[in-house]
Amino acid sequence: MRVGFTTTLPVEIIIAAGHTPVDLNNLFITGDSTKYIDMAEHAGFPRNTCSWIKGLYSVALEENLDVFIPVTEGDCSNTKSLTETLIDQGLKTISFAFPHRRSYNDLKTEIDRFRSEFSVSEAKVNETKQYLDSIRTKLIELDRLTYSGFKATGLENHLWLVNSSDFGGDPEKYEKDLDGFLNEVRCRPSRKPEIVLGYIGVPPIFKDLYDFLDEQNYAVVFNEIQRQFSMPFLEKDIVEQYLRYSYPYGIEERIKEINSESKIRNIQAILSYSQAFCHRQIDNILFKKYLNKPLIIIEGDQPSSLDERTKLRLESFFEILAQ
Repeated sequence: MRVGFTTTLPVEIIIAAGHTPVDLNNLFITGDSTKYIDMAEHAGFPRNTCSWIKGLYSVALEENLDVFIPVTEGDCSNTKSLTETLIDQGLKTISFAFPHRRSYNDLKTEIDRFRSEFSVSEAKVNETKQYLDSIRTKLIELDRLTYSGFKATGLENHLWLVNSSDFGGDPEKYEKDLDGFLNEVRCRPSRKPEIVLGYIGVPPIFKDLYDFLDEQNYAVVFNEIQRQFSMPFLEKDIVEQYLRYSYPYGIEERIKEINSESKIRNIQAILSYSQAFCHRQIDNILFKKYLNKPLIIIEGDQPSSLDERTKLRLESFFEILAQ
């Protein structure tokens, strides 16, 4: 079966059950995004609804999914309403939720329930996790090559890590392609960027943000949420692994990790991306208060290139930073 989902979840279970995982976000942003948004608005979605939600709706209907999995807790507050519209369209739905309380027992109960929905054994899931962790080890090396010698670019880092949420639907091909990429990157000469940056927040809806930064010789060496998608923790226990995944559980752990990684990677400043009409914009109040590096906040709405106003704000920020 083709199993589509709205954000990172225990993908090991889907793969262990012999199905193809499909992260709908990746299809939305790499496909005809404008068409998907127009389809959702034609179906009645309000114009001021998050573009990602509108895109997920249309992609879920267009991609011939056998099962749709919304993550109804720990991600987007609009997901429950999105789910109701897709159920009404006849799409078979199995939900997953990160429990509100960050509790081992609560998360284990939810993972066991989710596993039972796919009729797959715990042993098979653990075996699949070991295989995926061998790929994740290579992603850790890719991440290291992004800040050690600056051999991998911020865009390359972003693309490989963000696609690890579903391994492109084919972990074997993903691993083979990753091996080839790593061999190529290791042979590159080291670079010396003008400014070393961290990127925090959800992946950007702007399609040229990383290209713009790279053209200015500004190196993004830390993609916060994308790195979380790659599950770099390598915990032996799948429950512990998804407890370490901090995004669903509040901002305190995220702040600790960002400050820690900023020190390890010698980051000079942080770019915080917020999606228009998203409740997570409020997180920036605490980021500004508790992060140890200069911070600039940018906002995106529709899938597009960077607008001139945002480019000007970024250029002014970097000019001040360079003084």
